[in-house]
Amino acid sequence: MRVLIIDDEGNLRRMLRAVLESEGWAVEEAADGRSGLAMAREVRPEVVLLDLVLPGESGLEILPELLDETPGLPVVMMSGEATLEDAVEATRRGAFHFLEKPLTPESVLITLRNALDVGRARDLSRALQDEMGPGARLVGESEAMDEVRATIRKVAPTDARVLITGESGTGKELAAAAIHALSGRRGGPFVRVNSAAIPRDLVESEMFGHERGAFTGATERRRGRFELAHRGTLFLDEVGDLGAGAQAKLLRALESGTIQRVGGQTTLEVDVRLVAATNRDLALEVAADRFREDLLFRLEVVPIRMPSLRERPQDVAPLVDHGLERLRKQQGLVVPRVSEEGRAALGAHTWPGNVRELFNLLERAAILHPGAELGAAEIRTLLLTGGRRPRASGPEYRSGDARPLAHRLESYERSQIEGALREADGTVAEAARILQTDRANLYRRMKRLGIRTSNGEN
Repeated sequence: MRVLIIDDEGNLRRMLRAVLESEGWAVEEAADGRSGLAMAREVRPEVVLLDLVLPGESGLEILPELLDETPGLPVVMMSGEATLEDAVEATRRGAFHFLEKPLTPESVLITLRNALDVGRARDLSRALQDEMGPGARLVGESEAMDEVRATIRKVAPTDARVLITGESGTGKELAAAAIHALSGRRGGPFVRVNSAAIPRDLVESEMFGHERGAFTGATERRRGRFELAHRGTLFLDEVGDLGAGAQAKLLRALESGTIQRVGGQTTLEVDVRLVAATNRDLALEVAADRFREDLLFRLEVVPIRMPSLRERPQDVAPLVDHGLERLRKQQGLVVPRVSEEGRAALGAHTWPGNVRELFNLLERAAILHPGAELGAAEIRTLLLTGGRRPRASGPEYRSGDARPLAHRLESYERSQIEGALREADGTVAEAARILQTDRANLYRRMKRLGIRTSNGEN
């Protein structure tokens, strides 16, 4: 993490350097605006601390040049003589925040960390747009993908909320990023929250932020994902995994356009376009009293269903070409060629892991067989080395099995859980989604059956 300090007060620069270096930041200094601009071109800082009053040109005059050179660079203005008009003008010209002197180490560190979070969110947004290219292309020639693209083109220019549904690995995040890239908010951040990957007692803090002292371990104020997504898009993945408390707060935020940090009293206005996704049937979750019906109505203004890969087998071939080209360009791998027999074998697979499984197989192929030609036999071997087996429609009855029913059911339950864990590479949260249950229930069943993951979880 690199910060550039542009200030003519030598004592202040030394104080800031000592504070920031003790926190692991790399620090560069400049005493005036012109040398600061030259330093910024040389070291490419992640954040800039810029004084308002400088020898020669002021910080307000330097600010637009800094942002022209590095669009989206978080710049924090500082001054001991600033007026309200100065702060407003600095914000209008693109400053991230305005700090009043005398500075405190705590205020500087909190501001810089928040600025770094916002900068990373903007970098992700730009990276997604670069990866997808003009028009945010979603690969596939099937009628189902044509319908998905048509819906995205219609809804993207609006601020309507979108609920994307579909199995794991179908490309729900890519669809959300495409909506952002084609929207008027594409210059703002694209911020992702994976509800299933966050411990339930920390979900609200992650989404809405927290104040210092709000709970054990909250040693400083933190901005949540809603604040980081201000004037951009918030992608709420696996929304069906949210607990009751987080659902209530999310509903309140959507209805009012305001949030409160955990432990805070101040109401903050946020301008966020929400896109949610889930692999669950939320209507069934509502019927089971696990999801709020009023929240579902708020989220599902425009529904988009991502089709599974087995529903569009004609898309396997273009996805293979796209995946291999991406591996060649982005990872520099020497990719293999896939023969007609190999492509037929790929087309015949049921792809329970959908596009994600296909891309994982292609990456495995590029690593194990660089530049080779892959036929049907090689493809089948790659599918087996990925832990895949054809899925049976149900447990097979075996004549002569003398085991009691309870033991048979336990054996089947064990096979299903162990299979899901293999498919999820040992990740319990992902296995729970595959089995369409919650993590707590899966943990209880694993403990009862004595099942452990590769990292020792049970």
